[in-house]
Amino acid sequence: MISSSKSPTGETLDQAEVERFAAMADEWWDTQGKFKPLHRLNPGRLAYIRDNVCGHFDRDPRKLGCLDKLTVLDVGCGGGLLCEPLARLGAHVTGIDPAKETIEAARQHASLQSLEIDYRAARVEDLAQAGELFDIVLVMEVVEHVPDVSAFLATCAATLRPGGRMILSTINRTLKSYALAIVGAEYILRWLPVGTHRWERFVTVEELRRALGSAGLDLADATGLVYNPLSDDWLLAGDTDVNYLAAASFSKPSV
Repeated sequence: MISSSKSPTGETLDQAEVERFAAMADEWWDTQGKFKPLHRLNPGRLAYIRDNVCGHFDRDPRKLGCLDKLTVLDVGCGGGLLCEPLARLGAHVTGIDPAKETIEAARQHASLQSLEIDYRAARVEDLAQAGELFDIVLVMEVVEHVPDVSAFLATCAATLRPGGRMILSTINRTLKSYALAIVGAEYILRWLPVGTHRWERFVTVEELRRALGSAGLDLADATGLVYNPLSDDWLLAGDTDVNYLAAASFSKPSV
């Protein structure tokens, strides 16, 4: 495992990160713009969410309305790239982001698609304090941007209904991820603006497991999301060295 200088701070928001993404709010739905990598990742992310959630709730993922009536909270939803397809699968979706500009862009796009999504310029702390609970809590490409992962995930867990499912995605902190996600993606291929990620904030699978455990959750699965240059797409795979997705649920009480 590659060590880092991360230490608990209790801080769950980096305002500089919020402002940086807010400045790009009008580009969320430009498939060839700064968020192109997320658009390319989306089919794999969506497939993982759908199949894992359906497995957890004993539903058929092949049905169009397979998420019918399930409540979803997308923490750090950005422009709604996942909120919209999940709403089409029947879920009641709430998307939150601390940047008002980002939420406005998400609302405008959903309106054009005639989709009813509850978008809020809010932090997950706001919903936790209000006692709001959801069947599914998504934390996608967020934990690598927060100062204190354990504190953040504890707050996210406070919005998860007992028996629910948390789905996460992030980037592992390995030499391979530094080479591919930082040097390759930002400096060579220019897939992302330079400075999008800070390698020391990447989260290993074991660190994620421990942070989830501190929040009362068990890591149920970790699956890699790997780029295939031949087909120019991203595939779910066993290799979690760089991008990976994870699923967690509340720990079962011992008997």
